[in-house]
Amino acid sequence: MGKKLTKRNEDYSKWYNELVVKADLAENSGVRGCMVIKPYGFAIWEKMQAGLDKMFKDTGHQNAYFPLFIPKSYLSKEASHVEGFAKECAVVTHYRLKNAEDGSGIIVDPEAKLEEELIVRPTSETIIWDTYRRWIQSYRDLPLLINQWANVVRWEMRTRLFLRTAEFLWQEGHTAHATEKEAIEEAELILDIYADFAEDHMAVPVIKGTKTESERFAGALDTYCIEALMQDGKALQAGTSHFLGQNFAKAFDVKFATKEGKQEYVWATSWGVSTRLMGALIMTHSDDNGLVLPPKLAPIQVVIVPIYKGLEQLEIISEKVSPLVKELRKKGISVKYDDRDTQKPGFKFNEYELKGVPVRLAIGQRDLENGTFEVARRDTLEKETVKMEEVVAKIEFLMEDIQSNIYQKAFDFRAEHITEVQTYTEFKKVLEDQGGFISAHWDGTNETEEKIKEETKATIRCIPIDAQKEEGKCMVTGKPSNRRVLFAKAY
Repeated sequence: MGKKLTKRNEDYSKWYNELVVKADLAENSGVRGCMVIKPYGFAIWEKMQAGLDKMFKDTGHQNAYFPLFIPKSYLSKEASHVEGFAKECAVVTHYRLKNAEDGSGIIVDPEAKLEEELIVRPTSETIIWDTYRRWIQSYRDLPLLINQWANVVRWEMRTRLFLRTAEFLWQEGHTAHATEKEAIEEAELILDIYADFAEDHMAVPVIKGTKTESERFAGALDTYCIEALMQDGKALQAGTSHFLGQNFAKAFDVKFATKEGKQEYVWATSWGVSTRLMGALIMTHSDDNGLVLPPKLAPIQVVIVPIYKGLEQLEIISEKVSPLVKELRKKGISVKYDDRDTQKPGFKFNEYELKGVPVRLAIGQRDLENGTFEVARRDTLEKETVKMEEVVAKIEFLMEDIQSNIYQKAFDFRAEHITEVQTYTEFKKVLEDQGGFISAHWDGTNETEEKIKEETKATIRCIPIDAQKEEGKCMVTGKPSNRRVLFAKAY
C-alpha cells in the first residue's frame, strides 16, 4: 500500500494522480500520453457503460461500429470541422515495414506509401455521414438513431490519466432527422440522459447549459453541455450533445425524399461522453483516505473481512458468512469475502478504504459470540455493530443512503461555490480566493470572452438552460446583457 496519499489541500493535482494509480484504476503506458486502464478501473467504466447503454436503448437508439481510419479527404469536406481537429490528428501514411539493408533495424518501406493518407479517428462524423448517404433515401429511413462505443485519438502533449489522454474510450451518438425541430429535440433529450446519468448513477450534480459560439463543437450550430464542479473549485465538462443542423448532410450530400416526393437534406446531431467521467467521479467524491464510490457504480459494493486466530476460527467465520454472501448476491449486491491469509485485517481495511468500497463488514471472535457484524460505511467512515439477522436490511439501507448522501454533499459544495458578481474586480477576486462557478453578466461578444480568458484563464462554461432573464451590464464592458452566464477555470 505504501505511504499515505498526498492531502487534497496540499496538492490537489498530485493527490489525484496518486489516487488513480494507488487505487488500481489506471497507469501510464509505454506509449506517451496513453493509459492502461486496470481491471478495477475498467469495472467501474463497464458499469457506466451498462447504465448509459440501457438509457440509449430505452430511447430507441441502436449500437453499430464504424472504421477506426478516416480518409483524409472526408475530413476536409466540412470546413470548420477540419479546422477544429486538424492540430490533434494522427495520420497513417504507410502500410508496411521492412528490415533496413544496413541491418540497423526496421524502417518504413518507402514503396508502401498509401495513395490517400488515413486519419486515426478523432471523432466519427465524417466517416458516418459518408455511410449515411447510402442508408438514407426516404423519410421512411428516418429518424436514424445510432450510437457506437469506441476509442478515439486526439494527439495531446500534456496528458493526465482519465482527464486528458491521447487515446480515450467513449460513446458517440450520430443521428439523422427529417426536421430541424426533431434534431433539436434529440440533442436536448440526450442532454437530459447525460444529466440524469451523472446525478442518478454517479451522484454528481451537474448544470445543463449551452456553449458560447467560441466553445462550440467544430461544425455544430449549437452545443449543449453538462458542467460539474470539482473539489478544487475547477469545472469539468462531463458530456456534450450537438445540434449539427444540415452542415454534415450538405458536406456529404445526404438527402431524403419527403412524403410529398421533394428532395431535402437531413438534420443531424452528435453526442458523446468519455472516460473523463471517471475523472469526474474520482474528483467529486473522493477524500484524503482514497476513493469514495457511489454504490451504483462500485465494482465491489460490500466487502467482508474476517478477523481470526488460526484456521479453525476462520472456518467457523466462513460458515457464518457463506449464507450472507449468497443472500446479498441474490439481491443483486456485489460482495467480496476477503479470506486471504497473506494480508492482515488492518491492511485489508486500508485497501478497501482506498478503493472506495461503500460498505465494509468485519467479523471476529467477539462478533461470533454476540451474533453481530461490525459495519463501516466509506462515505462518513462511521462504524456500528449490527445483529446478524438485521445486517441484510442494514446493507440495503446503506446502498440507498450512501448514494444519496454523497450526492447531497457534492450538491451542497457546489451551492456554496456559485457566486454572483457585478464587477470585473469582484470576479477576479472570487476566482483567486475560492474559484468555483461565477455567475456574471457578459455582453455576448467573442472579444470580451477572449479578453477574460486571456487575463484570468477562466472561460464561459455554459449559458445555463434554466437561467432567468435578468437585465444587467457586462462586468467588463458595461454593455447591456439580458442574462447571467457561468464562468470558471476548467479541466
